[in-house]
Amino acid sequence: MRQVPYTTISTLYLQARYDMTGPKPPLTLGVEEEYQIVDPVSRDLRAYITELITEDNRRDVKLDLKPEFMQSQVEVGTQVCRNVREVRSELRRLRRSIMEVAEKSGVRIAAASTHPFAHPQSQPITEGMRYKELLDDMQGVARGLLIFGMHVHVGFGHKENPELRGLMIEVMNQARYFIPHLLALSASSPFWQGQYTGLASYRSVVFEQLPRTGIPHSFQSWSEYEDYVNLLKKAGSFGKGDTMAKIWWDIRPHPLFDTLEFRIADVCTSVDEAVCIAALFQAICAKLVKLRQQNMGWRQYRHIHITENKWRAVRYGIHGRLIDFGRGEEVPFHFLMEELLELLDDVVDELGSRKEVEYVRHILANGNSADRQLKVYRANGGDENRTEALNAVVDHLVQETRKGVFE
Repeated sequence: MRQVPYTTISTLYLQARYDMTGPKPPLTLGVEEEYQIVDPVSRDLRAYITELITEDNRRDVKLDLKPEFMQSQVEVGTQVCRNVREVRSELRRLRRSIMEVAEKSGVRIAAASTHPFAHPQSQPITEGMRYKELLDDMQGVARGLLIFGMHVHVGFGHKENPELRGLMIEVMNQARYFIPHLLALSASSPFWQGQYTGLASYRSVVFEQLPRTGIPHSFQSWSEYEDYVNLLKKAGSFGKGDTMAKIWWDIRPHPLFDTLEFRIADVCTSVDEAVCIAALFQAICAKLVKLRQQNMGWRQYRHIHITENKWRAVRYGIHGRLIDFGRGEEVPFHFLMEELLELLDDVVDELGSRKEVEYVRHILANGNSADRQLKVYRANGGDENRTEALNAVVDHLVQETRKGVFE
């Protein structure tokens, strides 16, 4: 491969030595979101997942609610969606339905990756062998996992068409460069156990205490990836279940679905933000596939480079500077996002997602969820009136999670 240095958006690619023939990936979408179950009086988290599942089972159309590690968490997932319009419809349906179930049960739902003041030690663990094994394996690290995430799946169809496995690995290798950008946009976890952390995404710090997390290293091929997974299975790294689900990278081939799964994002408080993040990830995959078909590819960067940008996204969100490694200098985040929009311009109309992708500019102008939470906190007295200020943040999250759902 011949690496081409670049200084402008038109020369950011790596010329390859192969042609792309064969099937194209479907690039369907699916989204999973994990929500907080909130007590409307204390504003603290409430261990209530069993009651919500029981209430949901009484409904004619069930949500298929999924428990998470702690009983104050609930997970929902969309159906397989052909485009971002269907993603929006599904997320609105799921949020509306879970809110109806919750409110009938006397609790509320909030979408953010940490609760402003809840303590992990006070949260009951969900019963079940899966969670027992996780607790036995990870011990005190697992007990601190009071965090909530959003996962976006892009369909590659590699189980039906094994030729697409190599393509998915190539896309994963190249897409790693962009995922700190999407973390900055989605950041929604500035508080932890009653303290403002100074970080936009404290969830990222908590989650990376687990093994096999963070930005993955690149793989030369699907077979090299399989060799890695088989080695860990043989060595007992996955425990009794021997499941690849215990690889928790920020981006990974999903062990069961025919998808490339994007896991770095904080859960988005508003539906519009969630749809934007899903649309961006799909568009990035579509662009990288298109480059492959044109005998080109995005330049791959080393793990140590990308993790530097991830830290900047964790710390500063959309207000920092990421490093442009091609130029060898830091660049304001807003400028990098305009370049990304330019890069994706020739695929968003094909995907029908221009409006959703360009919602990035709204986030840049109005702040991400972490920015808005901090604004509410300070407007209600901040550190000098901490209890009331944190309660106001919880109320804000509950209200904003509803925004755009019932209209």
